[in-house]
Amino acid sequence: MVSSDLSALTGDYTIDTAHSTIGFTVRHAMVTNIKGKFLDFSGSLHLDGSDPSASTASIDVKMESIDTGSADRDGHLKSADFFKTDEFPTMTFRSTSAQALGGDDYRITGDLTILGTTKPLTIDLEFNGAAKDPFGNERVGFEGKAEILRSEWGLTWNAALETGGVLVSDKIKLNFDISAIRNA
Repeated sequence: MVSSDLSALTGDYTIDTAHSTIGFTVRHAMVTNIKGKFLDFSGSLHLDGSDPSASTASIDVKMESIDTGSADRDGHLKSADFFKTDEFPTMTFRSTSAQALGGDDYRITGDLTILGTTKPLTIDLEFNGAAKDPFGNERVGFEGKAEILRSEWGLTWNAALETGGVLVSDKIKLNFDISAIRNA
């Protein structure tokens, strides 16, 4: 049963990028995790509280905005070895389905496009709540996670380690902390 509170949230929302994060974690040199995020992105949500399967999401990420805390590493990630940001400036996600899993848990599936290659991506989400902020904006919040194999999008650059293994893992953990404001 869907609560009336969720029904009241039905509407169109714009992601508040100042209060949201699209990030990732990747294993480096087989021994540590490197975390990064994208600083420039935009997106929108359509929430249907009465029928969550009718909800949608759309996100555009400017690949030049990658930030791992190291200018040299960021430069390498923007190069032809990885994201080829001159040729492919934007990564996109367009939802194709959504479902309620029970409680505050949801799943959204869609098409993730990186380097001109589009593959399905499923994101597990937790609804963090809704509130009216001090400026009168109606906000909703979601926290999400997913895993991808970067090689499926043509991101195959690597270097072998003397001790075995590789410099950069194929598996990438994606994380999303999204705050969105209802459109007027």
